[in-house]
Amino acid sequence: MQVSRRQFFKICGIGLGGSSLAMMGFSPAPVLAEVREFKLLRATEVRNTCTYCSVSCGLLMYSLGDNAKNSKASIIHIEGDPDHPVNRGTLCPKGAALLDFIHSPNRLKYPEVREPGAKEWKRISWDEAVDRIARLMKADRDANFISKNAAGATVNRWLTTGFLAASASSNESGYLTHKVVRSLGILAFDNQARV
Repeated sequence: MQVSRRQFFKICGIGLGGSSLAMMGFSPAPVLAEVREFKLLRATEVRNTCTYCSVSCGLLMYSLGDNAKNSKASIIHIEGDPDHPVNRGTLCPKGAALLDFIHSPNRLKYPEVREPGAKEWKRISWDEAVDRIARLMKADRDANFISKNAAGATVNRWLTTGFLAASASSNESGYLTHKVVRSLGILAFDNQARV
């Protein structure tokens, strides 16, 4: 067997390093034989629903934290819920990658608004966002509400605003959403499950 000068020095360096560590008491056998702790042993399990599409797969989310009053736990693992009737523990690639979505630095966590003519988005509070939505909806409804059609029949329609509901909601919240939207006169109403 022919060994080049470079290969000879690599072999000698590896042999010398390994024998030196073994002589100093650093043996890899105890390290490799150590029993590692299961990473979800001290984690808190929470059931949730995937937010990506209209299938509404069940999730098990695991978080670690000290459960102190003002501390936030960090989600460390997400998997499919085997007891969920929709997905029975399986997840699509997007659902399986939810952990990356949660910890992404680009994830939007707070409401933002860009005023007309402005180039930058500014962060606003949740109260401001809800008040702004309600104010703009009321102004649009007052300006565009149709109470009677051309024949004089009462129709009570609001055609300039639409509503898209989430299919990951429960039947009860979906029923309430439908009643609220229809009571406002909105005709353009659809569910995420059809999109």
